[in-house]
Order: sequence, then C-alpha cells, then structure tokens
Amino acid sequence: MKIMVTGGAGYIGSHTISELIIEGYDVVVVDDLSTGFIESIQNSVQQNKIQFEKGSILDWSWLDQVFKKHSVDGIIHFAAKLVVPESIERPVLYYENNVIGTLNILKMCEKYKVNKFVFSSTAAVYGNTSQKTVREDDLASPINPYGETKLCVEKMLKHFSIQHADFKYVILRYFNVAGAALDRSNGQRTLNATHLIKVACEAALNKRSEICVYGNDYDTIDGTGVRDYIHVVDLASAHASAIKYLKQTANNSVILNCGYGRGFSVLQVIEMIKKISGLNFKTVIKERRNGDPAAVVADSHKVLEVLNWKPKFNDLEIICRTAFDWEKTRP
Repeated sequence: MKIMVTGGAGYIGSHTISELIIEGYDVVVVDDLSTGFIESIQNSVQQNKIQFEKGSILDWSWLDQVFKKHSVDGIIHFAAKLVVPESIERPVLYYENNVIGTLNILKMCEKYKVNKFVFSSTAAVYGNTSQKTVREDDLASPINPYGETKLCVEKMLKHFSIQHADFKYVILRYFNVAGAALDRSNGQRTLNATHLIKVACEAALNKRSEICVYGNDYDTIDGTGVRDYIHVVDLASAHASAIKYLKQTANNSVILNCGYGRGFSVLQVIEMIKKISGLNFKTVIKERRNGDPAAVVADSHKVLEVLNWKPKFNDLEIICRTAFDWEKTRP
C-alpha cells in the first residue's frame, strides 16, 4: 500500500512515517514546511524510503497534480494549525487551514477514489468536561476555535462516508503528545513551542529564563491544569495500527481516544523535569488562559480493543526523559 501523509514533516507526522516504513508501506509526504521541518524526514528522503512533495493543501491545482502523480491507497491527515491561544486570536486562519484544507483533500479522495482515511483530531473537542475520564461518546463541546475546527472535520468525515459507502475512516483524538525517539534521532522541533514538557525542558537547559504556569486555582489536585500525556512513538504506532484496521474492508469507521487514561498536573510535570535534569528553574504563576479546560483525561479502553494497540511507553518519566534527552541535542 502507498499512504499519503499530509503534514508529515511535523512532530507527530515524522514519527508516524518511521512506523509506516518499518511496517513496509510506501509513503508520500505532503507538507508546506510552514511549521514542519525537512530535517525530520531528510534521511528517509535521501534513502528513497519516502517521496516528498512541498506545497499547501489549500492550493487546489497543486494538490490535484500531487494526487494525479501518486496513486495512493490511503491518507493520514495531520496538516493543520494546532495552537489553542493562536486559534482564539486568529480563528479565520484556523477554519481556513483545518476545515477548508481538509475539504480539499476529501474532494481529491472523491476524484481519485481514495477510501481509507486516518484523521488527526484532538481531545480539545470535549471542552470543559466534568467527567473523571472522557469517552468517545461523551458530549463534544469545544471551548476554543482549534477544537471547533477539528470537530467540524469529524462531522465532515461522517457525512462524506455516508455519501460514499466504501469510504472508511479512523478518527484519533489525541491527548497531550510529548517525548521523543529513544535514540534521539527525532523529537519536537517546534519553534516558540507552547507544549508544557518541551517548554519545561527548554527552561531546564537555560533556553528560557522561566516557565509560566497559567492558572493555579482550578479544581484539581494542586490547582493547576491536569492532562493525559502520551508518548509520541506510541501515538505514531496507533496510526500504523489504524491503517492496518482500515485494510480490513469489513471494519467500520470509528472514533478513538489516544491517551493512557491517567492525568498529571502542570506542577507534577515540572517537578518530573526537575528530577530528571537535576536542575532547578524559575516557575511563574500567571492568570488562566482563555480556552484551557481544567482537566482532560482519556478513557482509552476502546483504542486498545479496536486497534489491538499495545503502548510501550506509558510512563511520565520516560516521556519526560526522552523529551529532555532530545532537547539536549538541540541548539
């Protein structure tokens, strides 16, 4: 099978490509490199393990040429804007990239008869939940434009699959993705990152003067936000499992949470980075940010059962240690 990976030069996309190569798939990467990095996939390009096409999924004519050139059997769709505070400041940008961009790809699926689709969604679709853990059938009520755009695409996929009976999808709702490859070959390269674990690693290595904690008055264990952290290599393997699932034509479309089912607070994560690094760094408490829920933790039973997915790195210390080891290699 040949799989197209949009946004494949990004953090999660590039790790997923490594898993696909191991599984023996042919891979075409589509990325405009606006937030992705060619360095993440360069070795695979040089070794002719993947084909790379640089361009935007908003460019209809270019996208049409790419689909015409590469006859693909399935798509893993990562390409999107994904920073919650930015989505509040620039909602139109998020609807354009996340919704219209996906619509363009679905039109190509229709034109070129591509019927297997894995979508990169998010726990942000749940919004503020009072549940201890969230299930896939819980109410989706996003509280920021980022989550709204992802939920909009989920609905698009549902209606598209009703129109095209042979079109099947797996929607993976990510929780907080972190960590890096154990051999330090790949990790999060994001510039001006907002992800807590990367920011804390940067602070420990004096790449930042301090780390800000946004809100310490939530109804949580220590007043700071609680999240379910998943190792990027485990999440990448879930995508490969999703493609395998879609190869079985009898399987139905499905929505799956991707997390470990256990939450950690912001302060607990910071303390873990301090423990691993053996370094102290300045922590500053600030006001809550708009669009941040108090706690979001996955009920992950369904993904384990449906995809027969077996995560290997369900440990906050491993997640933080691989992230820190990777950050030490960065300028």
